[in-house]
Amino acid sequence: MAAIDLHYKEFGKGFPLIILHGLLGSLDNWQTVGRKLSEKFRVFIVDQRNHGKSLHTEEFNYHLLSQDLLRFMELHQIKKAYLMGHSMGGKTVMNFALQHPDRVEKLIVVDIAPSAYADHHHVIFDALFAADVAKAVSRDEVEERLRIKLNNDEPIVQFLLKGLTRNEKNEGFHWKFNATALWKNYDIISAAVTSSRPFTGETLFIKGEKSDYINAANGVEIASLFPNYHLAEIKGAGHWVQAEKPTDFITATLNFLS
Repeated sequence: MAAIDLHYKEFGKGFPLIILHGLLGSLDNWQTVGRKLSEKFRVFIVDQRNHGKSLHTEEFNYHLLSQDLLRFMELHQIKKAYLMGHSMGGKTVMNFALQHPDRVEKLIVVDIAPSAYADHHHVIFDALFAADVAKAVSRDEVEERLRIKLNNDEPIVQFLLKGLTRNEKNEGFHWKFNATALWKNYDIISAAVTSSRPFTGETLFIKGEKSDYINAANGVEIASLFPNYHLAEIKGAGHWVQAEKPTDFITATLNFLS
């Protein structure tokens, strides 16, 4: 399948910084951080394929996501950029840097390693499908269904509700992400990043202190693929580092890119 045009928002001037969200997210998750970083850089926050206002397709893998990113850079005449990705977006930018190292000035990977991961999302997808949003009459009804399925996990419930929007003519709701295609391809999403050669450019891995996505066990994988890497741990943060500790996150980012 061919690369697609990605929906985006752009802020600021200077050297380009492209930011990719994680699974079930959208560019909206990065507006606050993106606007702050735009004081120093020309920032693009992007909806990846099957998320937000970008095209929804049945096919979904990191090769396609990398091709989408390459097309985005070509359309905007960006020869080289700083790339940042969170979680699934982190795997996208890792894959891209390994495939197109000449297009990456510096790489920032947020709370994810190039490792294969066990299923972290089965319960979440079960809740999404059980919510039956097309038949819901209010956001409160969807929220209640999610709370029941997710045992009142407030951060997860609120994160998912950001992806809920009304259908045309105010008849029911739909998710801004393609839940069916994402779940069908979940094994691909959670698979390891691989390459026959490393990316030798400067790379920053940002870890939330309370998150175990980056750990001692996968440090070897990080070093083998990204030998010129640094690690910054954000105290008190979990997986959604940029939302939980935005000031510390922005400081770590600017220290690395300065």
